[in-house]
Amino acid sequence: MKRIFTIGAVILMNVCVFAQAPQKMSYQAVIRNSSNTLVINTQVGMQISILQGAANGTAVYIETQTPTSNTNGLVSLEVGAGTVVSGTFASINWANGPYFIKTETDPTGGTNYTITGTSQMLSVPYALHAKTAETLTGNITEIDPIFGASIAAGITAADTSQWNIDNDPTNEIQQLSGSAIGDTLYLQNGGFVIIPGISAANVSFQYPAGSVFCATGATAIVNVTNPITGSIWMDRNLGATQAATSSTDTNSYGDLYQWGRRSDGHQCRTSPTVNTLSSIDQPTNANFILAPNSPRDWRSPQNDNLWQGVNGVNNPCPSGYRLPTEAELEAELLSWSSNNSAGAFASPLKLPTPGYRYNVSDSLLDVGSYGVYWSSTVAGTLSRYLIFYSSFANTFYYFRAYGNSVRCIKD
Repeated sequence: MKRIFTIGAVILMNVCVFAQAPQKMSYQAVIRNSSNTLVINTQVGMQISILQGAANGTAVYIETQTPTSNTNGLVSLEVGAGTVVSGTFASINWANGPYFIKTETDPTGGTNYTITGTSQMLSVPYALHAKTAETLTGNITEIDPIFGASIAAGITAADTSQWNIDNDPTNEIQQLSGSAIGDTLYLQNGGFVIIPGISAANVSFQYPAGSVFCATGATAIVNVTNPITGSIWMDRNLGATQAATSSTDTNSYGDLYQWGRRSDGHQCRTSPTVNTLSSIDQPTNANFILAPNSPRDWRSPQNDNLWQGVNGVNNPCPSGYRLPTEAELEAELLSWSSNNSAGAFASPLKLPTPGYRYNVSDSLLDVGSYGVYWSSTVAGTLSRYLIFYSSFANTFYYFRAYGNSVRCIKD
């Protein structure tokens, strides 16, 4: 079964003096399959209904469309421009809400709709509602005491002439960024707007295409800086739902990755195991690959260039982040107040002790006692990592088939 994730319904409000408001609105959705993989370049069948009054209210308008997803799994359509099943889009009385939009989807492109989603249209098409005021008669005097008392009331034509006095529009361009949590869209030079649902969409799209997330979903992207090293890190392990509140905070443990593998589902702590090694960089399953024999790597032959830099073949970190090198982990270790798990948690990174997954059997070991964090650095047939427990902390090297924690560093 495939799943559809709606990332937003943007209502067009292009109203001009000499033309009526357009009788349609745009709608976008992202389609993923049961493995959370994007369904790309595929025609899907959709039935869209406008419901009045409640999520199970009366359908005042129904239409069907067959959009095709793009390379990012995104489908875009204009509600009001499809094949009408019932109702008239132009006759909807938007003032008589609330209204809900219901989407039914057939991922195979037909009319066997197996996916259903309903959400309230919190911002109704006011441009369409404003159409009811196309004709005005008599003289109207507008009085706005709030505006009259505001600073804006004192803005003059002379003031507005200074707004772009240098005639350089390029220095007024700002970058927009979405928050990992809080549904906030920020302007580069200050200011923000709340857009419900943007955080979830923003986070998932910053991870490599095809990433599979465990039960916790995409890891929130929140930065933390070590003032001693100057390095910027994510404040939590990949797969964690929060930054650690203690060394044994289970919500901060996150996932356990075999060295060099992408987020294909194997990193989930309860993922199934398989004894067959992979001959390719990206196994076609989500199994944790057991490797009891030398060199104890999940891949045969080995590949040393899977986690190197932001462009690493299987870099599991979000855009702009990567696995740290051994040297970067050592620099963090040198900044700790003590060389043990207490020092790891007391550091700006607040590293917990998630334990690790054994490469020979389906076992989670030393959970709550050991912290074992991969680096991108290789050492012969092995790979380097940071390890710490109650009385020890250092970098070391070990077998790549082990499942260890990942903490991403900003490039």
